[in-house]
Formats: sequence, structure tokens, C-alpha cells
Amino acid sequence: MGTFCSVVKFENLQELKRLCHWGPIIALGVIAICSSMAMIDSVLWYWPLHTTGGSVNFIMLINWTVMILYNYFNAMFVGPGFVPLGWKPKNSQDSVYLQYCKVCQAYKAPRSHHCRKCNRCVMKMDHHCPWINNCCGYQNHASFTLFLLLAPLGCIHAAFIFVMTMYTQLYNRLSFGWNTVKIDMSAARRDPLPIIPFGLAAFAATLFALGLALGTTIAVGMLFFIQMKIILRNKTSIESWIEEKAKDRIQYYRLDDDFVFPYDMGSRWKNFKQVFTWSGVPEGDGLDWPVREDCHQYSLTIEQLKQKADKRVRSVRYKVIEDYSGTCCPLNRGIKTFFTSPCTEEPRIRLQKGEFILATRGLRYWLYGDKILDDSVLEGVSRIRGWFPRNCVEKCPCDAETDQAPEGEKKNR
Repeated sequence: MGTFCSVVKFENLQELKRLCHWGPIIALGVIAICSSMAMIDSVLWYWPLHTTGGSVNFIMLINWTVMILYNYFNAMFVGPGFVPLGWKPKNSQDSVYLQYCKVCQAYKAPRSHHCRKCNRCVMKMDHHCPWINNCCGYQNHASFTLFLLLAPLGCIHAAFIFVMTMYTQLYNRLSFGWNTVKIDMSAARRDPLPIIPFGLAAFAATLFALGLALGTTIAVGMLFFIQMKIILRNKTSIESWIEEKAKDRIQYYRLDDDFVFPYDMGSRWKNFKQVFTWSGVPEGDGLDWPVREDCHQYSLTIEQLKQKADKRVRSVRYKVIEDYSGTCCPLNRGIKTFFTSPCTEEPRIRLQKGEFILATRGLRYWLYGDKILDDSVLEGVSRIRGWFPRNCVEKCPCDAETDQAPEGEKKNR
């Protein structure tokens, strides 16, 4: 029993470390500033203890804060759900349709992907979110989406309070300024007297909170609409990208086949219920998923294997001609390289002159690929993957004679 308790405490302590990251610190800071300033300003603008409207307004503010924090911490601490270590399909013959993760020592279940940040294979992975310092996936997709909905709604309410507080306070001050007699009369008749004086500091704090509330409403609101768009199609952000690459692959090779996304149930309501349930527990076990009648259970994983093989065929071998330190925005690689650094959390890799890189995709001034640390390119025994500046490398003669280019390179020429 003592051992069990110690394990539980250790796991809880490990989870609490998720708060020690710039994403949760900023997110919780914004929530704290907007909520506290809205409550303070609501006391100045609409006194909650003397009117029914004021009481409802104040209770709604508290309600927004509680629901936002509840879904935020659910998304963070419940997590997306991970594929069990050593997982294998029930039918061993189905393993030929799946990718194998060397890190987790398990097959990647359908709709799962390995997260570099979490260092685990995540069930129905949508993306790794820095704001919750965790992945969004099978178990916490609903909580994360509800947070994206409630945060803008709460900020809209707070912004309204900020505007009304500044308007009423400035209006009263201007009115009092024109007639000093009215100042004394208004101050004498005011019931109740203001608990917190609305001076210059309070005005600046309210204005700052208003900016945060409006910015959060726009940014988080856009993320909510993006999430709802893919949820109603029963997809994830990664699966949308896989579908786009499938169309490009079919068009590139002029194939007669057409890729059909297998998890779209054909009804938005049915797709919606795959994520949102009354119990709050998502349907299924995160490993097996219902598919369309005209699709195979492993249609998506088979397409992923085809894209992986196609990536190897279309990749280009480069030789490093200049050292690169691995910094995000290198100043010594040129102005254009500095300002066009990929806007992604994907890593950069350090390069040394004489090394070889197998590039799989690229931008105009950047390439993404695997550092070849072993002579076997196909096996990929030892590789380090990431972005690096294009002007640090040159094509190997054997690849320069071909028309192949990393994915995305031809489009950027």
C-alpha cells in the first residue's frame, strides 16, 4: 500500500511539472489578469450586492473562470492517452499495415503518431500544444475544444465590462469637471461609495486587460473554428495533412486510385459524437475505430506507408559545405535566411562540413531532412532529423542529375 501511494504521489508530482513551462505560465497569466480585472471593474461599474443584474453579472464572471480553468486543467493533466508500450494488433498478420515505433517498442495503432515532445505514441494525435504543455488527442480533445470555446466567450464578457467601466468612470469625471457643485452632490448621493478608486493606474490596467481580452478572443476563437471544422469531419490536424499529401501523391504519379478518408461517418452529428459525449468520456478505446463501409480498417495506415516509401524515393542527398550551429534564426547565414526561419516547433540540427543530409521537404531558404550518420540510407539506423539553412549544403552529384526535389521545393521555385 505504501509503495502504491508513493508511486501515485510521484506521478502527480511529474504531472505538476507541466506547469513549469512558458506556455501554461502565459496562458494562466492571461486568465488571471482578465478574470481579476473583470471582477474588480464589475464592482466599480455594476455593484453586485444591490441589484439582481449586478449579482448575475458577477456570478457569470466567476462561472466563466471556473469552467475555463476546469477544461484547461483537464486538457493538460488528463492528457491525450498513449498507446500502451509494446502494443501489437490482435491479428499478428495486420502488423504489415502498421508502422513500428523504435522508441516505444510498439506498433503505431491506427490514428496514433509519435510525439517528440512527449516521447510517446499518442492515440488520435491532433497536435502538441505548447499552451497546455501536452498533446491534444483521443482523451482530451473535447476538453481542449471546450476550452477554446469558453475562453473567447469569457473574454468577450470581460471586454464588455472593461469598456463600460472606462466609459462610465471617464464620463462621471468629465461631468464632474464641468460643475464642481455637482461633484459634491454626486459624491454625497452615491450609494454605495466606490471601494476601489479608479485612478490612472486602474485605467491603464483596465486598458491593458482589454487588449489581452480582445487578442485572446481573436486568436483562440480562430483556433476553435479550425478545431470544429476538422471535428465535424472526424479528422485531426495531422490526418488533414496526410489526406492532402495523398492527393498530391496520386496527382504526382497520375494514379487512377482515389484516397477516401476512412473515419468520416458521412454525418456531422455522428462525427461530432466521436469527440463529445454526455459522460465526457470519448467513445471507444483509442486503438480501434469505426470506418466507412467502403474502406479498409487500415486504409489510413496503408496510405501512410505508401507516403513514407514515396518520401524515400523522392528525397535528395545533400553534402554539408558550411557549418551550422543549429540556432533557430542564424544571423550569419544571411538576412533572408534569418527572416524566413520555419515557424514551427520542429527542431533544427547542427551541421558540420563534410556530413551528408537526406532532405525530404523544403522551403525557399530552408530544408528539412535526416542527417546520415550511417552508410545505409534506406535502413536509417542512426539519424538526426530537423531543419537547416539551404545555403549550408549542396546537392550531391548523383542527385543533381535527376529532376527529383524535396517535397515543397518545386512549389517554392
